[in-house]
This record gives sequence, structure tokens and C-alpha cells, in this order.
Amino acid sequence: MSNLKEALYQQCVDYVAKRMAAAQQGIDEAQQASKDDTKSSAGDKYETGREMAQQETDRNMAQLNEANKLRVALNSISPAATSAIAEAGSVIVTNNGNFYLAISAGTITVEGNSYFAVSAASPIGLKLKGQKAGTEFDLNGKCYKIEKVI
Repeated sequence: MSNLKEALYQQCVDYVAKRMAAAQQGIDEAQQASKDDTKSSAGDKYETGREMAQQETDRNMAQLNEANKLRVALNSISPAATSAIAEAGSVIVTNNGNFYLAISAGTITVEGNSYFAVSAASPIGLKLKGQKAGTEFDLNGKCYKIEKVI
């Protein structure tokens, strides 16, 4: 089962890397647009273009910082670790879906099975964390029964 956990972990790492690359590209493009704008015009149009480029840079910097926080969270997970109690890095199989307790990265498919990558701080993550096989809980009117924790 460690192959499953390693595959899920790697897909989360790839997800974070893509987010970081996209944010960095946005920053680079906004800075280039700001430089190009300085060469071309003067007055109010110049100030507006520069301000918009700065806002775009700031927005992308915020996205880069968020992606970096996800990377830090992933760095604290050991894909090889096993535990009978759901914790960061655990795969939790329930009657209402499979979950990977790591970061919020959406649905990940490994060997034809879907897993929801969820953060321990998310509503479902908070319910899953610390639980073990056989435990039941309700969330948003749905009853979840934990079948196994890997």
C-alpha cells in the first residue's frame, strides 16, 4: 500500500509545483508588462498600466505564498509511514469515498480509483483526523463509515 501513498503524495507534489510555476510565470509576465509599459507611454495611462501590473504581481505573489505553504505541509508527510489512526499522509477508505489526508488538491486518480486529497484543516479533514476503521461520523447530512485507514 505504500505505493498507493507514494503515488498520491507525488501527485500532490506535482499539483503544488504546477501552482508555483503558474504563479511565477504570472509574476514574470506582469513585471515584463510593467517594463514594456514604461517604454511606450507617459502620463495617466502609464500610471494605470503600472498599477495594474503591480496588482497582478501582488496577486501572483499571494498565490505563490499559498502554494509554498502547501509545499511545507507536504514536506511534513512521510509517504512510507503507516498508522491505524488517520493522520497527515493517511489514506482513509469510507463508504462515501476515499480520502488522502494531506493538502486540498481535489480529486486524484491512482490505478483507476479516485481519492479526494483534503487538508486536515478542511471540514472533512477535521472529521477524519484521529479516527480509525469502524468509526462513523456525519458531515453535511451524510453518514460516513470509515472502512480502513492506510
